[in-house]
Amino acid sequence: MNKMNCFIPFAGAAQAKKTVKSLQETGLVERIYLLALPGVEESLSGLVEGLPDVAEDLPGCSTLHVPSLFSTAAMREIAEHADAEYTLLYTKYTTLELGQFALERMMRIAADSGAGMVYADRYQMKAGERIQAPLIDYQPGSLRDDFDFGSVLLFRSDAFREAAARMQKSEYQFAGIYDLRLKLSRWESLVHINEYLYCEVEDDTRKSGEKLFDYVDPRNRDRQIEMEAACTEHLKAIGGYLAPDFEPVCFSSGDFEYEASVIIPVRNRIRTVRDAIRSVLKQKTDFKFNLIVIDNHSTDGTTEAIDEFGDDERLVHLIPERTNLGIGGCWNLGVHHPKCGKFAVQLDSDDVYKDENTLSVMVRAFYEQNCAMVVGTYMMTDFNMNMIAPGIIDHKEWTPENGRNNALRINGLGAPRAFYTPLLREVKVPNTSYGEDYALGLAFSRRYRIGRVYDVVYLCRRWEGNSDAALDIVKTNSNNLYKDRIRTWELQARIAMNRKKQS
Repeated sequence: MNKMNCFIPFAGAAQAKKTVKSLQETGLVERIYLLALPGVEESLSGLVEGLPDVAEDLPGCSTLHVPSLFSTAAMREIAEHADAEYTLLYTKYTTLELGQFALERMMRIAADSGAGMVYADRYQMKAGERIQAPLIDYQPGSLRDDFDFGSVLLFRSDAFREAAARMQKSEYQFAGIYDLRLKLSRWESLVHINEYLYCEVEDDTRKSGEKLFDYVDPRNRDRQIEMEAACTEHLKAIGGYLAPDFEPVCFSSGDFEYEASVIIPVRNRIRTVRDAIRSVLKQKTDFKFNLIVIDNHSTDGTTEAIDEFGDDERLVHLIPERTNLGIGGCWNLGVHHPKCGKFAVQLDSDDVYKDENTLSVMVRAFYEQNCAMVVGTYMMTDFNMNMIAPGIIDHKEWTPENGRNNALRINGLGAPRAFYTPLLREVKVPNTSYGEDYALGLAFSRRYRIGRVYDVVYLCRRWEGNSDAALDIVKTNSNNLYKDRIRTWELQARIAMNRKKQS
């Protein structure tokens, strides 16, 4: 079969030796390049950039010095040395264990499909245990910079070189590989092989709820700025970019008894629902508001806990006739209730408003910013409402100029979320229990401004009962696939809208 060149991270001979041996034993590798970062203490003598090493430790290897592993410079350096038919990039420093005929299989699928890149399901070693770690299919809306391809990426070299040649406008330290795969995806397919072809050591053993907020961690801000720039360039190239031109919102539609309604969908949250309700009923406003709690057939005493507040005429306690409603369906029930106010404001049954001013701040933002949706700022806390890392989540990656484009890259928009009810009734909420709020944010931002409140108005409580606290790989993949699908639909709609405007 046709040969390949391999590129692997290098931190020393001991770290790379087993991976190099595994690759060379396939008989398919022409040359292995070791990607060395600045400051790496090379334990081998005679390593000269671009030339084979003659040392016994890693015979047949050469080093390439790159500023960072996923930088634009690294991608160009790889492209310059990608002179075999296929290029394999391994992205981890831990040892790679290839399955039986794994590289041969990847090359065959790449040839049969004509793909620009292929990636495969894999096993992971976690705490000494070997587990299956399947991946999901790539689609046009897979714009997340943290899309999981696994650690073994096999490219057709001509496609890799072409993508790298188009990386002329920017010089990224973090977003080089992201920029490259976005460019590659414009004219090549990225094919997922649903077979377990290798095993990698997974050193990030955090639970799903702990990983959830990496993209809004202030420590990752420089990285996020680069990712946004790369994504925006991609959207402009494919016709999916939206300029900051918004339709005005007229707040005179409908006849509402209440200015605002807080919407709380809940099922089996006996430990937290009372706190959520109290935080709403103590709100101080100069307008009339109410609270609509949609109790989705709770069985743990939540229903009885809600009834404890029955003396307050502001509380509307709904139990759906349907038994097939997710969180989104419960929202639809609340929003279409005749007592729903002009603005519908979110509160999860796990969480609380920061103080008695939250509702006033959120409603005021609609009028001040002329927007159809408002997103606030929240603080991460433990169950007892003590701040925990990463602290305040302000989503400052959202800008009036580019927020609705960057929304296609990030995995959420923030909290609390509030909507102009007449438009929300028109759009309607997907009847799901994951991603329904994100789908609304994308749909609203296609036409209207999304307002922002950068003061903390919401406390997001993390505890073992959160629905996303510890998801298994199957559920995580299902969630990610759905959000990518939402992005795909939205991207298609924006491209069509732009074409219509230009015609």
